[in-house]
Amino acid sequence: MKKALLCTAVLFLLSGCNSSAPATQTTAQNTTEPQAQPQAVTADRETVFQVSLLQGLTLGDYYGSVTVKELKEKGDTGIGTFEGVNGELVMVDGVVYRAKSDGSVEVAPDDETIPFSNVTFFDADTTEEISGIANIGDLKAYLDGKVAEYGKNRFYMIRIDGSFKKVSARSELKQDEPYTKTLAEALATDQREFDFEETTGTVVGLFCPEYMKDLNAAGWHFHFVTEDKSKGGHVLDLDIDKAELKWDNTDGFNMLLPETKMFPELDLTKDQSADIKKVETNE
Repeated sequence: MKKALLCTAVLFLLSGCNSSAPATQTTAQNTTEPQAQPQAVTADRETVFQVSLLQGLTLGDYYGSVTVKELKEKGDTGIGTFEGVNGELVMVDGVVYRAKSDGSVEVAPDDETIPFSNVTFFDADTTEEISGIANIGDLKAYLDGKVAEYGKNRFYMIRIDGSFKKVSARSELKQDEPYTKTLAEALATDQREFDFEETTGTVVGLFCPEYMKDLNAAGWHFHFVTEDKSKGGHVLDLDIDKAELKWDNTDGFNMLLPETKMFPELDLTKDQSADIKKVETNE
């Protein structure tokens, strides 16, 4: 599967980073000296890895470009969706779960393909206890206050593990080829909503800085899975009873541009801010 890779942006900068050295010709020689062993490749734990652009997905490019197995090589925590927007993706502790259109959850197979996702290897930089957050607006206000303190131009992945009085979530029916509907159009008819009351589980949240608004959605995006991994979805609202909030401050960004049927012809200059707000918040 061919893929085009957008270079890592480290310390807030998106920049190309390819360089080349002149080719040299070598001649094989006999030697009895021991050969150096290849060094083990270590995971980049301080980078958010993104599959495609959210704007590609919202325009209707639902074709997968990486597999679940490949995604797990790039992170152990994150959010996204599956080919055909066949459910909401939430990755927790290295396992990729699919929240289906009825709100139930299953482990996604390794060969399932993914059109859009954000993942990282989660290392908590700060941990705190939170309680009494009655709705998603209050949660975002609290988190935004922390962003102002920590730095507004970084990426943040968070985990909220605890008890919830209520979580309102959504998933959607799988779309069939040919993909002719934008994501907003698909959700208008095929979104399904559900409430989970008096439950325990994990919210995975991603914060993208404002300068990411042409590649993703600036601000917060949350997915949820219950502690027993039986229910979940994209979070529309929530009421937190008591929970542990962990932050992973991340300064690197890596994006994979897909080679799908649709992506080369998409008009990614189109302003999709209204549609993105609608699909993210249901407003």
